[in-house]
Amino acid sequence: MVVLALAFAIWFFVTPSGTSVRYRLADAIITTQHRDYAKYLIGKEGLEARVAAYAEQFKDMGEEKDTHEIALPADAPHEDDATASEPLTSVEEVDGKGYHGYLLTVSDPTKIRLVVPEKAGKGEKVPSMVKRTGAIAGVNAGGFADPNWQGNGFQPIGLVITQGKIYYNGLGKNSSTQIVGLDKNGKMIAGHYSIKELLDLGISEAVSFEPRIIVNGKGLIKNHANGWGIAPRTVMGQRADGKILFLIIDGRQIGYSIGADLYDCQQIMLEHGAVIAANLDGGSSTVLVKEGGELVNKPSSKGEGGRYLPTAFLVFNDPASVDVPNVWAGLTPQDIDPSKW
Repeated sequence: MVVLALAFAIWFFVTPSGTSVRYRLADAIITTQHRDYAKYLIGKEGLEARVAAYAEQFKDMGEEKDTHEIALPADAPHEDDATASEPLTSVEEVDGKGYHGYLLTVSDPTKIRLVVPEKAGKGEKVPSMVKRTGAIAGVNAGGFADPNWQGNGFQPIGLVITQGKIYYNGLGKNSSTQIVGLDKNGKMIAGHYSIKELLDLGISEAVSFEPRIIVNGKGLIKNHANGWGIAPRTVMGQRADGKILFLIIDGRQIGYSIGADLYDCQQIMLEHGAVIAANLDGGSSTVLVKEGGELVNKPSSKGEGGRYLPTAFLVFNDPASVDVPNVWAGLTPQDIDPSKW
């Protein structure tokens, strides 16, 4: 036993293959509420360097100019149209080594709307948003301030834009951010943009998040080692025909699904024709909901129906008829206590 333990320690901490495994494990821990524990695998300085390196890498991944164009159908299909050649939404299961998930395809990108909580003071679970607004389907969107991983889900990180209007601006002195969203014509926008650039592009629905993992039809993540660990994932992408892809990967559930890294997600999206794709909030926020507020996936969050969140991308037959009041109107980031329920 001693010899085996010593041999394992030498392999784990000294050899290139062991070091690769050690850093992948550390990356997986970094994505959880126990980020600090990763120092036991790679040291405190190693942890800080790893986080800084990812931040720089994600920034670089958002810089290339996106030139993709989309072709929208002349008559977008509706789920209530019996003559439609295809439904507005469809869901298929995806499986890989250690993970199980779902791919939601939206045939008309102009039917997607960003929805925010109904009441000030706390976020709202996606099943509640879907049921309340009469949406066909929905997924979680942007991140939020989460003190001690017990946040109330009310304070978004960065920008929240819906129907072309800025609902929340938490950028402070910064005038730019990594964005994931759609313009008024249904074209997906993802990458590093200033507020002025977004408005000039005709942004309609968007949240701040990163990284962008596909641009101009090519993947930006080289391999699993650069995939930012294994975790539950939510990713948004778009095909050249305009269809939007939402990838939902369950995780942190041994025997069912451990999770996926961003390289896994990138490859799934490329295989399904994505020409642009970007990461959304994942972990215990990852959720896919169908009409009526019914869960499709198995969130890793403790509470039923997922976490309380500030934003969700929802799909509607008639998005123009949906009223989404600005729950942050008149509030600044300083007015919000993200830990107070």
